[in-house]
Amino acid sequence: MKAQYRFLLAVVVLGLLMTGPFVVTSLLVWLDMKEAERGMLVGLLWSRLPVGTMMTLFGFAIGVGVLHKLFKQYVEGLLRMAETLRLMLNANRNFRVSLDGPPEVRQLAGAANDLAAQRDVLMDDVDAQIAKAKASVEEEKNRLAALMSELAQAVVVCNLDGRILLYNNRARLQFKALAQGPTSVAGGALIGLGRSIHSILEKSQVEHALEVIRQRLAAGKTALANFVTTTRGGQLLRAQMVPVLASGGEGEASLSGYVLTVENITRNIEQEARRDQALLALTEGSRAALGSIRAAVGNLVDYPDMEAELRERFVNVVADEATRMCQSLDRTMADFSDSLKTRWPLEDVLGIDLIAAAQRRIGDKLGLPTKTEELDDALWIKADSFSLLFALTFLAGRLQECYEPRELRFRLSAEGKLAYLDLIWAGPAMSSETFYTWEMDSMQIGSESSPLSLREVIDRHGGEIWYQREKAAHRAFFRFVLPVATPEIEAEDHPRGGRPEYYDFDLFHFADKSIDLDRKLSELTYTVFDTETTGLEPSKGDEIIQIGAARIVNNRLLRREVFDQIVDPEMPLKPASIPIHGITEDMVRGKPNIDLVLPAFHEFCEDTVLIAHNAAFDMCFLQLKEDRTGLSFAQPVLDTLLLSAVAHPNQESHKLDAILERLGVHIGTRHNALEDALATGEVFLKLLPLLEEKGIVTVRQALEASEKTYFARIKY
Repeated sequence: MKAQYRFLLAVVVLGLLMTGPFVVTSLLVWLDMKEAERGMLVGLLWSRLPVGTMMTLFGFAIGVGVLHKLFKQYVEGLLRMAETLRLMLNANRNFRVSLDGPPEVRQLAGAANDLAAQRDVLMDDVDAQIAKAKASVEEEKNRLAALMSELAQAVVVCNLDGRILLYNNRARLQFKALAQGPTSVAGGALIGLGRSIHSILEKSQVEHALEVIRQRLAAGKTALANFVTTTRGGQLLRAQMVPVLASGGEGEASLSGYVLTVENITRNIEQEARRDQALLALTEGSRAALGSIRAAVGNLVDYPDMEAELRERFVNVVADEATRMCQSLDRTMADFSDSLKTRWPLEDVLGIDLIAAAQRRIGDKLGLPTKTEELDDALWIKADSFSLLFALTFLAGRLQECYEPRELRFRLSAEGKLAYLDLIWAGPAMSSETFYTWEMDSMQIGSESSPLSLREVIDRHGGEIWYQREKAAHRAFFRFVLPVATPEIEAEDHPRGGRPEYYDFDLFHFADKSIDLDRKLSELTYTVFDTETTGLEPSKGDEIIQIGAARIVNNRLLRREVFDQIVDPEMPLKPASIPIHGITEDMVRGKPNIDLVLPAFHEFCEDTVLIAHNAAFDMCFLQLKEDRTGLSFAQPVLDTLLLSAVAHPNQESHKLDAILERLGVHIGTRHNALEDALATGEVFLKLLPLLEEKGIVTVRQALEASEKTYFARIKY
């Protein structure tokens, strides 16, 4: 029975105790009296009724007040203490019972806190022993994660259902690049723990590759399968599959998953096509001109005594066709300069990083000051960075020996598909013979030497170098002409935290099932989300300006698999709301609108249960956009506000800040959608054991219990 019902029952009992004896005694006296005496008694009672009633009510009120105070101090106080003790046991070891209430309750609270302190000492010792036992296993896992992190190829490990249980940073960046476009939305990733690889790779091809591996295993051959597939965006991927075998044995029964290495070959195919197109342009485009030249030369040779006018005409044909061939060759070189030569393998290097490395090397080796001017900081270059740095330092050393410049300057710019890297100095003019000598000599810097010459380094890059004067500025420069790079995947900083990879080997046993309300809460995959809005009245036109979300898989909050997007509300922000969420007009302008963001978010949380704090508010915004976007968020929704009220019915507040303090959850920035979502996810995971103690273990039970709370009446 609830505490409130017990209090009402106690009030009724008190009323009966106060009025019962009087009523019974009066009834007995009434039965023994004669009719005349009864009449006199009734008159007397009517005259004394107001005073008696007042005294009775006054006594009853005093009794109820005393009873209520005792109830608040002892019954509700002890109930709150019980909830706090469960918090200390299951959710927040550092939480303590407040020393409030009457002396007896305070003594009990103090004893409970002492026991908790002793328990913490014992648990710390147990945790230390467990941590020591797990250290070697965790070390192996982290070593594997670190090795996977450094691989240049995209690697994905899946179970037999195609659910991803490990992927490396290269895979995350590569598939993120595949998902991006002119109107891309942050966080709309294709890859994630527990997600299906079939959303990226064609399911039939994956299953065919698995069948090939099973056949090769059965035949005792090397188990390997290769296939090429296309993504939804038309990108070509080459995939190689190898099996993951259980330790129990070999063969089909031991196959528990597979490892995929994936490479985007779209760029290679395009380069081969461009090379073929260039060769075709050089051959077919020159065929007619060569025929005309050959015919004209043949006539000149066969008829040496022809008239001067006719001879001049044939000579002009040769000159005109040769000019046209030169022009055609120049156009082909300009259009297909990156496809005509087979060069030394080059890497994509950010130009400013290369210049910064050259400045450090010149400063360390030569002690020569360097500066920069007019740098294109977004320009990528295809380069053999070691040989190019050696060449730059070699030229700087020769300049220092011969011309003693006070400083060197670097300049970086782009012209079409070519990058211009200039090494500038002030000093006297250089002769072309000197530059030619430098260009052909083997390079040496102090005790370091290279088997390559400057010309060989330039040829390795398929580029060019020349010397040029700036007469007006009284200075000169060497210009390196290098190919521009268009990297498939932009470099990205490593995420914060110690473990660089994304894995959960328990997902080998993951069962691919749809959402079932009768499944255990601990077995489901969740998307916990939050929104920031222009105001608190969605039905009156307020709009979403930020959506933040993270996934919970296998009872782990995945802090790196997140959705975080600012939204342009296409309306002015309310000045009063800006200090709360910190989002300004400049931050939302030019961002994707809700028509672009909601489909990406819908895909992010597909096949998961939604979680939010005060979910009725956030869901109202999403539901009001159903007609506009054609998207419906029909999955179950759990509300941590209601679940907190279920787990802690005797706590005074269920606001997110109060819950965070109770459960010992720390948050980065409050009223940031992603940070709030992450904090809400931590709250949900800590509420799970508390709900289980109350017999709430399935989604259906959690929804039904939530509907019975007072806060479920709130509507927006």
